[in-house]
Order: sequence, then C-alpha cells, then structure tokens
Amino acid sequence: MILLTWKVARFQAMAMASKELGWSVILHLAFQSIGVIYGDIGTSPLYVFSSTFPDGIKHNDDILGVLSLIFYTITLIPLVKYVFIVLQATDNGQGGTFALYSLICRYAKVGLIPSQQAEDADVSNFKLALPSTRLKRASKLKSNLEKSYFAKGFLLIITMLGTSMVIGDGVLTPCISVLSAVGGLKEATSSMTEVQRFGTDKVGYAFAPIIFIWFWFIAGIGVYNFVKFDPTVVKALNPAYIIHYFRRNKKDAWVSLGGVVLSITGTEALFADVAHFSVRSVQISMCSVTYPALILAYAGQASFLRKHNDFVADTFYKSVPGPLYWPMFAVAVAASIIASQAMISGTFSIIQQSLALGCFPRVEVVHTSTKYEGQVYIPEVNYLLMLACVGVTAVFQSTTKIGNAYGIAVVFVMCLTSAFLVLIMILIWKTNILLVIAYVLIIGSVELLYLSSVLSKFEQGGYLPLAFAAIMMTVMYVWNSVYRKKYYYELDNKISSTQLKEITANTNFSRIPGLAMFYSELVHGIPPIFKHYLANISALHSVLVFVSIKSLPISKVAMEERFHFRRAEPRDMYLFRCVVRYGYTDVRDDGGSFETTLMEKLKEFIKEDTLLTQRGGESELQEMVAKEIEMVDNACEAGIVHLVGENEVVAAKGAGIGKKILIDYAFSFIKRNLRQTDKVFEIPHQRLLKVGMTYEL
Repeated sequence: MILLTWKVARFQAMAMASKELGWSVILHLAFQSIGVIYGDIGTSPLYVFSSTFPDGIKHNDDILGVLSLIFYTITLIPLVKYVFIVLQATDNGQGGTFALYSLICRYAKVGLIPSQQAEDADVSNFKLALPSTRLKRASKLKSNLEKSYFAKGFLLIITMLGTSMVIGDGVLTPCISVLSAVGGLKEATSSMTEVQRFGTDKVGYAFAPIIFIWFWFIAGIGVYNFVKFDPTVVKALNPAYIIHYFRRNKKDAWVSLGGVVLSITGTEALFADVAHFSVRSVQISMCSVTYPALILAYAGQASFLRKHNDFVADTFYKSVPGPLYWPMFAVAVAASIIASQAMISGTFSIIQQSLALGCFPRVEVVHTSTKYEGQVYIPEVNYLLMLACVGVTAVFQSTTKIGNAYGIAVVFVMCLTSAFLVLIMILIWKTNILLVIAYVLIIGSVELLYLSSVLSKFEQGGYLPLAFAAIMMTVMYVWNSVYRKKYYYELDNKISSTQLKEITANTNFSRIPGLAMFYSELVHGIPPIFKHYLANISALHSVLVFVSIKSLPISKVAMEERFHFRRAEPRDMYLFRCVVRYGYTDVRDDGGSFETTLMEKLKEFIKEDTLLTQRGGESELQEMVAKEIEMVDNACEAGIVHLVGENEVVAAKGAGIGKKILIDYAFSFIKRNLRQTDKVFEIPHQRLLKVGMTYEL
C-alpha cells in the first residue's frame, strides 16, 4: 500500500510537471537528451565483447552466458534502477550525488555548517510531500544521524568521493570511447571539449541526430546479424546460461565481469544530467530509443560471434556488413567523440551543486540556456578535463588499461548512489522495509559483485580513478574544512546585541549619507569585520544592510522567498540584516538587478515590520512607514556602497603542523588561483570597498 501510494503520488507529480512543461517541450528535451546523455552507453558495443573475452572464446555457449549477463545488467541497472527508481529521487529536478546529499540534509540535520534557520523550512520547495505518516524506523535513523558527528562527516566524505569519481568518468569517457572507435585518434579527445562552451542546449540539438543515427545503425545491424547467423541466441533470456557460464569458467568468469560492466558505462549520466532536461524526457528517450537499440546490438554481435569465435577481438567492425563498413566507421568516430559530452555535462552539474554547498573552490558557472534551467558550462573545469583527457590518452595509449580504470569509476559511483538511495528510501520515502531489502539483495548485490571484479584489476590501470579521486577529494576537503573553520570563527566572534548597543552609543563616529551593504556568509548575527571596519573608519552610512549570501540544500528558491530580513536594535540606527537564500542551481543576479530587488524587498519588510511591531493609529503607522522608506530612498540616491570582507586566514599560534599545512599552504594556494568574492557575487567595481581582516583559525 505504501509503495502504491508513493507511485501514485509520483505519477501525479510527473503528470503535473508534464503539463507545466508541455509535451512539445518534453519531446524536444527527449530528443536533445539522446545527443548528450547516451553517447557513452550508446558506444559501449564498440568494446564490450572484446573486453570480456581478452583471451578468446573457450566455449561457444560462453557467448550466451555473457549475452545473458549483458541483458540483465542493462535491464537491472540503467533501466530499473536509474530510469524507474533513482530518477524519482531528484531534488526538484536536479540529479547527481550532491542532489541526494541535499535531500538527506533537508530531512535530517546532518550538515556540518551551522547555518540552519527555522525560517528555511518555510521555503516552498524545502520540504517534499511525504508518502505516508512518519514511521518509527525513519525517526530512529534520523535521530542517529543527527547525533553522530562521525555519521555527518562520513556522509560528506562519501559524497565528495562520489563527486570525484563522476569527474573521473568525465576524464575517462573521451579516452576509451574515441580510442575504441579508431586507434590512434588521440587528438579527438581534446577537440571535443572545445564545443562545451556552446552549452547543452545547442550541443544537444547538434549531436542528437548523429547519436540517433548511431542507434538506428547498431539496432539495424544487430537485427541483420541476429537473423543471418544465429537467432537461437534468444535463449540468453534464460538466466540459467549465466550459471552455466560461471560453472565452466569459475574465476575467469568473475574476472570477465569487468568487461561486462562496460556495457553500462555512462549510466550515471542519466542521473547527473537530468537537470539539463527533465525526468520524463529522459525516461522517454531511454525506453523508446536507447534500451531497445542496445539490446538488439548486443544480440546481433552475439549471433555473429556464435559463428565466428575468432573475431572476438574486433567484434564490432567484423560484424558490420561490407557495404556499411565505411559509413559505420564514420558514424562510430563521430558518436565516440560525442560520447564524452554525457559525463562532461554531468561533471558541470555536480560541480555547480558542490560549489553552492561550500564543497568546491570558487569557479565561474555560465548558464548556457535561457529556455531550460540547469544547463551550465564551467570554463576552468572544462580546460582541466581537456588536459587530463590528453594526458591519460598519451600515457595509456590503449583501451585495455583505460577500460580497467573506467570500470572502477563507473561501479564505485553506482554503489555510492545505491547507498544514498537506501537512506532516502528509509528516511524520506518511508518505503516498506521488505522492498528496501529486496533492492539491496537484487541490485545492491549485483553492483557489489561487479565492484569486486573491477577492483581485481587495480594494478592493471584500475588505480587511475582512485588516484584522481584522491586528488579531487583533497582539494574539496581542504576547501570545505577551512570554509567550516572560518564560519565557526565568525560565529564565535560575532557582534552581540550588547556590543552593538555599545557601538551605537559611541559618539566618536559620524553618520554619512548613503546606503552600505556589508557582505558576509554568517547568517546568525553581525560578523566581526564590522567592528574592524569601525575601528579604522569612524563613519557609518545612514542605512546599513548586512547581507548574508546563503545556499540552501535545495535546487531553487523562488524570488518572493529569497530575501529574509530582520531589524537590529536600536531602531533609529536603520540597521538591517538580510539573508539572501539561493538554491544550488539559481542564477546569481548581477549587481544592478540585485540592488534593485533588495531595495524593493527592504521597503516591503519595513512596511510589514512597522505594522506588526509598532503601536498607534493607522495614520500614525503609515506616517512612520513613509518616513523610514523616505530614509531608504534618500540613502540610495546618495549612493550605494558594497563592503566585502577580504579575509585572510592563517593558522593560530601554537597550531599543529597539520593545521598549518592545511590553512597556510594548501588553502592559500587554492584561494590565490581561483575567483575572488566580488567576481562571484558580480559586485560593481566602481562601488566596491574591500575591508581586510585576518582570521586566526
């Protein structure tokens, strides 16, 4: 009953989403998704059979066993797990590891930065509708997570690990796909990344026809080979052939799983890239084009191999009919180059999410489509991926070791996604425990079996994604760790109400015309840099607004809910605190529109606050409101100044060597080489004033 209720609720939600977008838009997005999401999994027939049988086919029925493995693997993982289960766990349309982490952070207080406010829960899409009443199991799990600092840290670490592995996929995808299509075409991996700057919208329309043609080619050739050589491979639908395959080959069969798993490479792109499209559009394109084309392609190759065991090393091209060889070669090369788009687009999406949640250094995020939300491009990451692709290709020079590395990256991310999904099933969906156990036993056990197989090839190139993930996790850990320490420093040294009254009672400073915005990430109180500013400049603007830029663990915050104001006493100081709340996919406003919107919202707050907190007749209250709004208008006319804290962080005296390396060297190096605060917030330079202060952490 619980599952039925949940399915009905989800179906209704998707139906409403479909109506909002319109079916014409959904079908357009479905077509685009073919060119962006499926290039990787679509080109896997180029190398799966050759990777599974590196030493040749020892028994003809082994082909049926492997075909059965491929069929059930594609059905269970990409189709059942991702298309019909994982895509239901999007965070208001956003996918990827950080989207799952954000969902958990909303339902349990597992975030390590204490920036939560009671008002956050009032944001319309902060909470999702629950499918049933709260269960004891979910409440107990939530309580245990919130009480355990280890559990909070572990969740963040594995989120970073999953993110790093997906980025590693973005590096390895161009390498293995292009090298599999045509040996020696190393330069194609770098040229591919140059088209990313046009964005998913244009890239999707440009590449979708090529990938669509590719799917028709492999499906058609699959049917041709199936009919011509051995239609009896349909027997592979019987899973008994998998059992027979393992009995005959034992350990070799287990090792060969590392080749079979390559049939689902790029599956994580289904989830990571869903924000570029929509859940329904991805489901349509997968079920109507990708899945049937892949099954027909592998069935055709198996039929061909049943009659030509010796051609397993070059199965794909040997199975292509003569007249179609060169057209197929051209399309294969084009499709393989395009395949890198899937994981690169996914990389952009998850980095955007991790950046907003304080887990990645500041980089420029360019929103590439005015029609569809979530389509982004990150120049710095794009160039790093390009260099990494060229480096990996130049060093390994063949698909064997790259395939070993690729398998580890792919399966590792799948296992982490399943772990998060189980938490979401229990904590948020309140799924029946029997269904949770069934998921773990069926899909979880399959993924762990594949993981054990690919890890056996650690020394044959499998170390590469783990080494790359270690580098990325180090960067993310350094940034997030110091980011948290800095936040706690500001929280511990914030200006209290008593201190503020003492400051305002001081007659040594003067008030000057104008409005000043003090930027800070502290949402609980006034940051210590304000006191530092007054100690050096004995003047205050007539109106002060302390602006805290805050990222909520949700994808979007509606404009009417973005600005949350409070007034600081004494009232005649005209001092306000404003928390500006963004979702991790929201576009940050440029300086001009941000100022205008903030002033409008400030005036609305003044009116509401005065009517709620002050006593008097209606005319008297209206007069008070008019006076304060006039004060704000006059301050704006006199000029708006943006005050940004240029905080330097150093390890405190007496700190250990590890802390000094973390803060004084690692963090400082990253910060010096990346974007500054004013560039991230798009603050007008002509009205920007930086206030320097050193934090001893």
